[in-house]
Amino acid sequence: MDQDDIVTDPLLHSVLIAAERTRQECLQITHLLEQHKATLATAPQDVQAELSEHQKQLFSNLSQMRSLHRDALYEVRKTKAETTERRHEIDALHLQLQNLYYEQRHLIGEIEACRSYDHKYQQLPLIPLEEFLAQFPEHASDDESGLMTARINHEYEERQKLEDQRQALLKKKQSLIAENNRRKADLESLDQDLEKFIIVSKSMRGQDDSTF
Repeated sequence: MDQDDIVTDPLLHSVLIAAERTRQECLQITHLLEQHKATLATAPQDVQAELSEHQKQLFSNLSQMRSLHRDALYEVRKTKAETTERRHEIDALHLQLQNLYYEQRHLIGEIEACRSYDHKYQQLPLIPLEEFLAQFPEHASDDESGLMTARINHEYEERQKLEDQRQALLKKKQSLIAENNRRKADLESLDQDLEKFIIVSKSMRGQDDSTF
């Protein structure tokens, strides 16, 4: 695999190009010295002049490579810091997501518990749905919740009417009991008066018999 396929960052790619140019300059200097079997000090004048040009280019490439290397190192540190920051953000988002999953599971459990709960309204002796809709056709388009609310309200109103009737009958009963007690007391009083009258009559009759 070519290095261009591995390194895609433009700055790092420029560092590699500068390093390759520096390497080529070093190879050319080494080749010249080996070709003339000499060192920088013992090489002929024309070779020294050529070596001097290569050295200048080498130093220039080294300077450029150091500068690019510093820039690349700065970018790497910057990228690392940004990556760390993004990782922290991702960790925070992941934690929030886990909390949402937990809350979702909790709410699903609460919903299922509510659905399976034996509500008291389900035990109410409501009139059959068909009969209710026959009496109140305006609720035919209601949803399940609205329809159940309407049926419960109807049951409440009917029970309220029955309660009013019961209270009225109870008051009537209490009035009749009071009237009955009053009449009973009157009868008892009348009985007592009648007994007194009989006793007096017997006494008066006895006195009349003794006179004759």
